[in-house]
Amino acid sequence: MSLHPPLPDRLKAGPPALAAWCGLPDPSIPGVLAREAFDAVVIDMQHGAVDFAAAVRAIPLIAAAGKPAVARIPVGEFATASRLLDAGAAGVIAPMINTLEDARRFAAVMKFPPLGERSWGPHGALSLTGLQPGEYFRAGNGLSLALAMIETREALEIVDGILDVAGIDGIFIGPSDLSIGLSQGRELDPASAAVEKALDHALARARAAGKIAGVYAPSGERAFELARRGFQLVSIASDTALLRSGAQMALKAARG
Repeated sequence: MSLHPPLPDRLKAGPPALAAWCGLPDPSIPGVLAREAFDAVVIDMQHGAVDFAAAVRAIPLIAAAGKPAVARIPVGEFATASRLLDAGAAGVIAPMINTLEDARRFAAVMKFPPLGERSWGPHGALSLTGLQPGEYFRAGNGLSLALAMIETREALEIVDGILDVAGIDGIFIGPSDLSIGLSQGRELDPASAAVEKALDHALARARAAGKIAGVYAPSGERAFELARRGFQLVSIASDTALLRSGAQMALKAARG
């Protein structure tokens, strides 16, 4: 099933995309959420319980609903990024990109030569895009969304350099880890004044570079606010949080 336009183009041209965030290991969960009005689904392999096999099974379920699948890889597992693209993922979020070398290594596995070093083997991507091998090779770099996470003081200080790395399509902000880093480990407050300032700065730098800015939001209300500020990809809560919220609402109604 071909997804048109490619996710990078959709994020640059369209209204903000709202994404479901999935960390539970059953592939049917992102498949179910993809059938709702989300614009994309993120599979969390860093803090979620999703392994590679489960992610590969989830990607076509998301695509069957006409939605792009994005995966967050574990820290430093750059080789996994290209394997996810081979399976048909539309994008990859790489956490803890704290140096320019981190950004270059991530970009290299996300893009085919001559831009990067991604090797050939898109077994699932060919089926999901409907492209012939030669077509996919020529178009592949524009189909893959490489988002470097900005979630530490070190990353924030070199955000311009990260955005300038060829093959990096944008950044994704992790407000919770960023709050820990900016406070030097004193607090966890993703809505602190320091984080708010950092969000505005990172968003402005991404816009200046003509690249994409994404962010995690713990609630729909926060997602609305961040989308209005100009973030192009905003994830909402998590599958676990949505499940608990739905259960709490149902029980409250049942008990009057």
